Amino acid sequence: MSTTTEGFKTELIGVTTDPFVWEVTQENVARYAAATNDTIAPHASGDLAPPVYAIVPAFQALGPTMAEVIPPELIMMGVHGEQDFRFHKPIVPGMTLTTTAHAAGVTQKSSGVTVLVKGETRDQDGDLVVEQYMTSFVRRAEGATDAGQEPPDHTFPEELRDSDPVAVVEQSFDADQTFRYSEASGDLVPIHLDDDVAKAVGLPGIIIHGLCTMAFVSRVVIEATCPEDPTRLKRLAVQFSKIVLPSNAITTSVWKGGEADGRDVFHFETLTDAGAACIKNGLAEVAR
Repeated sequence: MSTTTEGFKTELIGVTTDPFVWEVTQENVARYAAATNDTIAPHASGDLAPPVYAIVPAFQALGPTMAEVIPPELIMMGVHGEQDFRFHKPIVPGMTLTTTAHAAGVTQKSSGVTVLVKGETRDQDGDLVVEQYMTSFVRRAEGATDAGQEPPDHTFPEELRDSDPVAVVEQSFDADQTFRYSEASGDLVPIHLDDDVAKAVGLPGIIIHGLCTMAFVSRVVIEATCPEDPTRLKRLAVQFSKIVLPSNAITTSVWKGGEADGRDVFHFETLTDAGAACIKNGLAEVAR
């Protein structure tokens, strides 16, 4: 059943939020790495932030910006559709990061509406550290007016399936994964913490945070493409396509693509042990 609305606030496109400030410490970096089972040495020690940690200093700017655009009655119909990080400087302890965000686009699709928000995170010197695009997909919504830009493209090239992947890695989650991730990330949405709440909205129970799954997958990508220097990872983008349960194992396959702007391009996807593609259209760009 579709919900027709013209309440998406396209007039907010381009309006920048107040800045959100975050202090990067060795402790909170190491806690995030531990919460995502990241064993890459500089991540685990807290000396270098894992790539998906970049959501932590930005979420308090991105989340409210997204919520302002979507009509209140449709908020619960929204799911995290895509995430696209662009890394300009490594995040390390001692940084004071300031993030601003703005709505970048609203697009009517056949089965719902996408809302795109862009965030920019800068350090204490004003240097750009991370750009990120967060896309929410509001299921079954209709009647929105297209405005702004669509989410950046990171489509998987289907012809790569005829070649062997450079890596195929299976991972599993811990029973308390969502609780540890919630504490380290600040994402306290109850569907990740309370079985009764999750079941009340039609889920089989607590589900893994999409960004936690992305963090797991980022470790596979780094170990397959730039294990000697994780800072060579310059872009990481995914589409979240199916839920993941704490009991699921996931398998990520990584393929070598071409090149772009002097970087090596890799594509990846992740399947659950139930055979569902939980991450599609994965893209990584790695500096040479």
